Amino acid sequence: MEVILLERVAKLGQMGDVVRVKDGFARNYLLPKGKALRATRDNRSRFETMKVDLEARNLEQKGEADKVAQKLNGQSFIVLRQAAEGGQLYGSVSPRDIATLVIEKGFAVNRAQIALNAPIKTIGLHKVPVSLHPEVEVTINVTVARNADEAARLARGEDITVVRDEVEEEAAEVAAAAEAFFEPEAAEVRRSREATAEAPEGDAESEKK
Repeated sequence: MEVILLERVAKLGQMGDVVRVKDGFARNYLLPKGKALRATRDNRSRFETMKVDLEARNLEQKGEADKVAQKLNGQSFIVLRQAAEGGQLYGSVSPRDIATLVIEKGFAVNRAQIALNAPIKTIGLHKVPVSLHPEVEVTINVTVARNADEAARLARGEDITVVRDEVEEEAAEVAAAAEAFFEPEAAEVRRSREATAEAPEGDAESEKK
């Protein structure tokens, strides 16, 4: 389907451009959202009469978006979620979740303006684009963590995966010590197997002889 764009649409064109798009995209998004008109002869003429008003409205909306952008760009937000040891979330952080945080901080946005390609599913620092206007986009910082302390460590640039690895190593050492104390024979067999597995090939062959 050919449509006339009534505003700039990313990856499609500028206001007034006539572009060909998939029928479903036009019917489900561009036309009902008022972002385009079918490119019929009547609508081409209609667009010419609408053009001045559309341009004026676009400039006004862009000006408002610019004001918000100056305050919102670079802002940081924290989301606390439960997650597995490897950092995988039990669930995800959606555009709706992020929009709610931004609104609570006093900014007028909606979830459609949170330009996430996919929900966030891991602990860490995430750069999230926010499209305030077809011509105005900013980036906010979203820290996803299990608790406030972890969020603070992430903000300082600490690699929390290293901390988890150290905890796991300590747990393994404690388990090995307990095994050596309560089951010395089993521990000796395990150490013998590990030594054999780590021995160079030459040593293994000499042992066979």
